Amino acid sequence: MPNMERNKYLFSLLLLFGVMTLFACSSPEPIQIRITPTPQATATYTASPVPTLLIPSQTPSLTPDSTTATENPYYRGPITGENYTLPTLEQEFADIPTITPTPLPPTPQSPTATPGPTSTPVPLMDANNMGIQVYSNVDFDRWMRVIGLAQVTGVKWVKIQVNWGFIQPEGPNTFGEQFQLFERQIEAVKRAGFNVILSIAKAPNWARSVQIESGPPDDPQVYADFLTFMLTNTKIGQSIDAIEVWNEPNLRREWQGTLDFSGAGYMRLFAPAYQAIRAYSPSMTIITAGLAPTSNLDGAVDDRLFLQQMYDAGLGNYTDIAIGAHPYGWGNPPDVRCCDAIAGRGWDDNEHFFFIHNLEDTYAIMSQNGHNNLQIWVTEFGWATWEGLPSEPPEEWMLYNTAADQANYALRAFQIGDELPYVGPMILWNLNFANAFTVENRDEVAAYSIINPVIFPQERPLYWALAWATGSVEEPRD
Repeated sequence: MPNMERNKYLFSLLLLFGVMTLFACSSPEPIQIRITPTPQATATYTASPVPTLLIPSQTPSLTPDSTTATENPYYRGPITGENYTLPTLEQEFADIPTITPTPLPPTPQSPTATPGPTSTPVPLMDANNMGIQVYSNVDFDRWMRVIGLAQVTGVKWVKIQVNWGFIQPEGPNTFGEQFQLFERQIEAVKRAGFNVILSIAKAPNWARSVQIESGPPDDPQVYADFLTFMLTNTKIGQSIDAIEVWNEPNLRREWQGTLDFSGAGYMRLFAPAYQAIRAYSPSMTIITAGLAPTSNLDGAVDDRLFLQQMYDAGLGNYTDIAIGAHPYGWGNPPDVRCCDAIAGRGWDDNEHFFFIHNLEDTYAIMSQNGHNNLQIWVTEFGWATWEGLPSEPPEEWMLYNTAADQANYALRAFQIGDELPYVGPMILWNLNFANAFTVENRDEVAAYSIINPVIFPQERPLYWALAWATGSVEEPRD
């Protein structure tokens, strides 16, 4: 971790950002969510006072139309909703931007900071456990530009979510045009020097009798057979470092099908998938599906309860895996704890809305089930902001976060993860899911995206903050 002097340097460096026009927020009534009791964490992160913001922010003053608040009683997360379809290439913005770093003037050193060396940049964070998720449903030329954008950030991990039904729509053991393109994409991102995580979900219709929303195959072995086919009949296995087995199965929209909607139902899928991956590689990291932080509601199972159900169904027998987690923080800074953390705001009245609680509660359940020696791999996290975008946001709380907050909170979350020995790689959601189509349709993926071609400048502050924090972009020194 960087020492205090380097942190102060980063703080002063990032003060050079200007903040674009700020949105503001009303004071909605807190969402009432029933929470199942969670065990006391056995390893607790003790936060120091929240540091001064890296990028200046202001107190909002405008009041949005109250009718824009979502009626959805639980967090959708950054995953697409039930009526969402991937945009075609024609619907996407014409080009992914080519970005050239712009040198900034020398940054004054803090009076109490020790000046760093003047010849080479000093990375302020360890990029080896930092990653970002990228949107891959693009042609190959555009994919190469996506890789270039990711390289500028300096992070060492890239996560790609695989829509199984999209790349293998015709039937088992088939290798069509989309599958071939996907193989080329994975090879290209590996050649660019990244470690690669695949998150594989969304069974094709030929494997499901229940064909609404997304869900697993009727027969879990079919998923394992797909993994075997992919790993042994393509070059993809040679280019990836980890596989996340499914995505947010505690949300009904991700688990429509014949398998039980529970942690036990998920373990029926995980067990043969684990065997298939281990038959191919004894060392590839296998990650359980990151769970959406939510309470017990219609269409959702409390993530804490769901994880315990996984352990009750045998998860503790696997000693060479990582536990996936999605510790989102809504409008709450990563250091801040529950509850009612910020006066006049909603979405802060229970632990599910707080990054640090989501991490600690996950590890507490792991520890109580004998997995205290395993790591949490944060396969999604981040903070959404609607700043600079037209119309109302899909969720009112997105007005709580400015683009500056998005940068500050994400960098601090990376630091917290690095300070906790039970946290492994952390994958920021997301690099490039925003485009004219997702913005026009008020899709929350655009609020999380740190490259957004609808705003100017299209790189949000977090994009360059990552590049400077990892040492990817050299800054002049006095």
